[in-house]
Amino acid sequence: MVDRVILMTGCSSGIGHAAAHEMRRAGWRVFASCRQEADCARLRSEGFEAPRLDYADEGSIAEALAAVLKASGGRLDALYNNGAFACPGAVEDLPTEALRAIFETNLFGWHALTRQVIPVMRAQGHGRIVNCSSVLGYVAAPWRGAYTASKYALEGLTDTLRLEMRGQPIDVVLLQPGPIGSRMRANAIPQFERWIDWRGSARARDYEGLLHRLYEGGADRWELPAEAAAQVLRRALEARRPRARYRVTLPAKAAALMRRALPDAALDRVLSGS
Repeated sequence: MVDRVILMTGCSSGIGHAAAHEMRRAGWRVFASCRQEADCARLRSEGFEAPRLDYADEGSIAEALAAVLKASGGRLDALYNNGAFACPGAVEDLPTEALRAIFETNLFGWHALTRQVIPVMRAQGHGRIVNCSSVLGYVAAPWRGAYTASKYALEGLTDTLRLEMRGQPIDVVLLQPGPIGSRMRANAIPQFERWIDWRGSARARDYEGLLHRLYEGGADRWELPAEAAAQVLRRALEARRPRARYRVTLPAKAAALMRRALPDAALDRVLSGS
C-alpha cells in the first residue's frame, strides 16, 4: 500500500509540530514545512521531509510544492494549511501595513498554495484540504482585531471553496481550535513591538493592564495541549465523509453555541468581559 502523502505548513512548533508527528504515527508520509530553514533542518533531524515554505514568499510556495511532488511521484493526498501569526493591539492603533502583513501570511499565502494544489488533486481524482482556523474565526475578541480579521476572511474563503468543490473529488474542511498550548503568544511579541505604539495610544492605560498577559504568558484555564488538536485533525483527514468543521476545546464549542443562541448585545458582554 502506498503511503498517503500530506503537505503541512507551520510545523516548527505548536499544532503543526504535533500534527506532523500524529500523522506520521498514523502511517502518512509527512512533508512538514516551515518558514525558517533552521526549523526545517531541526525537523529533518527528527526524520521528516521538511521543505522551506514561507507564505509571504510566493517563490518558496512554488518551490516547496514542486519538491514535494517530485519526491512523491506527483501524489498529494492532503494539504494542511496551518502557518499563521498574530499581532495584538487595538484596531485603532493597528497600522494598515500591519494588517497587510498578517493577511499576506494568514490568508493570501494559503490561497496561493491551495490554488496550486487543487489541479494536482483534481488530476489524481481525490484530495483533502484542511484549513486551520480559530475560535476567533467566528467570534471576535478585543485587542485581537488583526488575527480575528484574517481568520474571519479565511472562514469565508474556505466555505466558498467547499461549495465550489461540490461534485469535485476534493474535500474542504475547517479545523477550529480554541485555546491550545503553542508559541503563538510569544511569536506575537515582536509583531506587537514592531507595529503598536501603545505608549502613544489613547488606550495606553488599558494596555498597561494587559501587557502582562502578553509578556508573562501562562496557560489559559481551558487550554489543551497541541496534541489534542492534532488528534482532531487526524479524524478530519481520515474520515470517509468529513464534516465541514471540526472544533477543538470546550471554548471553541461553547462559542459556536453562543454565536447561534445569544443576541449580539449579550454576546458582546460575554466576549468583552463586561
